[in-house]
Amino acid sequence: MAKRPPRRPAGLPSREQVLEFLQSSDTPAGKREIAKAFGLKGQEKIALKRLLKDMAEEGLIDGKKTAYHRMGGVPKVTVLRVVDIEDGEAIAEPDNWSPDAPDKPPRITMRELKGRGGKRMPALKRGDRVLSRTEETKSGWIAHPMKKLPARTEGLMGVVELDGTGKPWLAPVDKRIRNSTPISDLGQAEEGQLVIAERVGRSPRAGVKVVEVVGDPLAPKSFSLIAIAKHGIPHVFPNEVLEEAEIATGLALSEEKREDLRGLPIVAIDPADARDHDDAIWASPREDGGYDAVIAIADVSYYVRPGSDLDREARKRGNSVYFPDRVVPMLPEVLSADVCSLKQDQDRAAMVCHMQIDAEGMIRKWRFSRAIVRIAHNIAYEDAQAAVDGDNTPEYLTHLWGAWKLLAKARHARDPLELELPERRVVLNEQGQIEEIAVRERLDAHRVVEDFMIAANVAAAKALESKNSPVVYRVHEPPSREKLIALRDFLATSGKKLALGQVVTPGLFNRMLKDVTDETEKALVMEAVLRTQTQAYYGPANAGHFGLALGSYAHFTSPIRRYSDLLVHRALVDAYKLEQPRPKVDLPEASGLSDRDRQSLQQITDAISQTERRAMEAERDTIDRYVAAWLSHRIGENFETRITGVQSFGFFATILGLGGDGLVPVSTLGAEHFRYDEAAQSLVGESSGTSYTAGDRLTLQLAEANPLTGAMKFVPVDSDGNAIEPRGARPAPRYGERKGGKGKYKAGKRGRPSNIRHQGRRR
Repeated sequence: MAKRPPRRPAGLPSREQVLEFLQSSDTPAGKREIAKAFGLKGQEKIALKRLLKDMAEEGLIDGKKTAYHRMGGVPKVTVLRVVDIEDGEAIAEPDNWSPDAPDKPPRITMRELKGRGGKRMPALKRGDRVLSRTEETKSGWIAHPMKKLPARTEGLMGVVELDGTGKPWLAPVDKRIRNSTPISDLGQAEEGQLVIAERVGRSPRAGVKVVEVVGDPLAPKSFSLIAIAKHGIPHVFPNEVLEEAEIATGLALSEEKREDLRGLPIVAIDPADARDHDDAIWASPREDGGYDAVIAIADVSYYVRPGSDLDREARKRGNSVYFPDRVVPMLPEVLSADVCSLKQDQDRAAMVCHMQIDAEGMIRKWRFSRAIVRIAHNIAYEDAQAAVDGDNTPEYLTHLWGAWKLLAKARHARDPLELELPERRVVLNEQGQIEEIAVRERLDAHRVVEDFMIAANVAAAKALESKNSPVVYRVHEPPSREKLIALRDFLATSGKKLALGQVVTPGLFNRMLKDVTDETEKALVMEAVLRTQTQAYYGPANAGHFGLALGSYAHFTSPIRRYSDLLVHRALVDAYKLEQPRPKVDLPEASGLSDRDRQSLQQITDAISQTERRAMEAERDTIDRYVAAWLSHRIGENFETRITGVQSFGFFATILGLGGDGLVPVSTLGAEHFRYDEAAQSLVGESSGTSYTAGDRLTLQLAEANPLTGAMKFVPVDSDGNAIEPRGARPAPRYGERKGGKGKYKAGKRGRPSNIRHQGRRR
């Protein structure tokens, strides 16, 4: 019920009274509610209708006769679209705000995340559409979510295709979406172009209209653009953020309250193609058999101050996203790739962890300071390894490797989880075309840097704990009981035992893998162990890091590319009283944690955990597309593969030494029926007993490779290397796969184009 205005005068209300009533009403108010609130009857209702029409024409109100609202305002109940996440709170705008409106859409804060019935709604992300009740307060617009609605933009990046009648369709580039969508408004797009579209009505039959033409879907750099659009990754910096970044570069490196470490031969060891340099290391032997060490990290907190436009944008992005052809940085390039980056022979601001490593590799003392450093060398991992393996190893590398051997001894005693997880590397030429895809070689140089960084991360967490300061922990919880039961049941299928009564440690899994000598079986067990692990996240409550076998762990070493690390730096500034003199530029004064940071740490860490998962998915999707493009010219070739997952409809396999998962449908396994054994992660032939189990190595033939979606399909081969005949008669065509279409594609039922046709360049 709408609130009845107190002591309204009888007769037709004034314009001001109507506006006041619309703003104070708790529920949507149309002509009927206004008339009832003012006690209007008969001819007065007719006069009210004219008044409301006049007010609409005068630009005072908007809406329809069943629900009016003040012009420039927001309906009481409306659909909002989330445009940002700030401190864990969703910021939204009206979904149907006209681009022709004279005012910008209001920014609305979601205050509650509960739907109807009091149930907690899932965490919101950018692009989500939510039916909400809105309210205008003195501090701005707020909204109370009622129901999360289906996304209108999901999967609406695709390729324009024409069916047999010449009708345009949008073929998706997301392998989870199987059907094409009719295009009602093609705009300037042409057949074969990659486009972004949006729906034109509520019904899927209404189709979509093209709003942006991206270009050739198979051109270099298209694959990362697809991932950026699909996952809603912010990739354009607002002008005010770029302007503030330029201002921040003017911050002078005062030596006051900074240690001068420019005399130490500190070195940064990074990938050869590194876009930024967060960290650098130095070590020197001690008389007691241990080492003194310095881990210098870019002092990003000096340039990115809490409450600034730079800070809000960095928090929104959460982290940098790395693709083979580009990086979407958390910070503008003038900071991430220049002023903050630890470059050789350049004076740089650094946050430094000083530590003493004893002869057993344990960290006995640590302290943190702000410093000025001058990096002696920027070295690629491969070059550092070659120098150490050579005859004339530089002294600074000899000392680093010596300190690392002690850290490695302590790591071995700690017994963290050891899983061999190869990383795929995509090498592009100057034109952005694929030159090579290979598994990245794992060198001791990688382990040296990794173990120094882990030591510094532990020191940061424990240092903040000792000061009773807020900590952004990197948390990796132990496996859940449900996952351990599934692992036990799986191991039982091969005669192995897992007692659930014992304390589960990483070492338990390591011993389990060490006891397996057969490489095929070892891969199988490793896949099972990997499925058992939980997903790491950021949070203000410490639950330890199971995988690293550490009780306290934070991320301190990459503030250029991770917001979590920036928060840890700010906490250290406060804990160790490292605040610098007030900057002589137009930036906030403090570089430590703000009150808002402290109060909203849970919401902030929830948000950056989500952005991290988003980045991982986008990076993985893009690698899959590159692999599919690389292999799209090798359809019909046989490859050595390993089964990575089994389901009732078939199994997934990856090419050894290259990666790229592809599906093997159960219908292609031959004439007999195959039974799915979930506990054993296996498909078993009922007649022959032939089994396909996770971890198995086998030869498969590549049948399809779709660069746009990253999807691939394999078929099994016989002893002569020929594809096995599918079970039964030739299967009926899937929806949208019959031949007879126009131009370069096959048309399907109702003239729809096929959703599986891109095998390399269109042909």
